[in-house]
Amino acid sequence: MDQTKILYVDDDAALREIVKDQLSSQGFAVDEAEDGAAAIKKLDSGSIDVMLLDINMPNKSGIDVLKFIKEKSLKCKVIMLTGRVGFSVATESLKLGADDYITKPFNMDYLIFSIKRVLQKK
Repeated sequence: MDQTKILYVDDDAALREIVKDQLSSQGFAVDEAEDGAAAIKKLDSGSIDVMLLDINMPNKSGIDVLKFIKEKSLKCKVIMLTGRVGFSVATESLKLGADDYITKPFNMDYLIFSIKRVLQKK
C-alpha cells in the first residue's frame, strides 16, 4: 500500500515540527503548511490523503480551507484542530464536511487514532 500523505496546517512552527516528527515515525508521509493560503497551494499541486487543519490562522482560516476542499470536491479527509474550546466551531466544521475535530493541546496517540479512523471511512 502507498504511504498515507498527510498535510499538517498550523501557524505554530514548533508544534508543526513536533507533530511532523511523530507522524513520520509512524510511517506517514508528512508535509506542512504555515497557513490556509499555503495549504490551498499544496492542495493544487498534489494528492493528499488527510489534512490536519488548524482553525485559527492568518491569511485563510481552517474553515476557509475546508470550504475550498468541499467546493472542489477534493477527496482528502479533514481533521480540524483548534485551541478554542466550544462546540459551535466543532459543529460548524463538521456540518461543512470535516471528518473529525480535535481540541488542542491534543494527545499524539489520539491524533494517530483519529487519522486511522478517518482513513477507514468511505
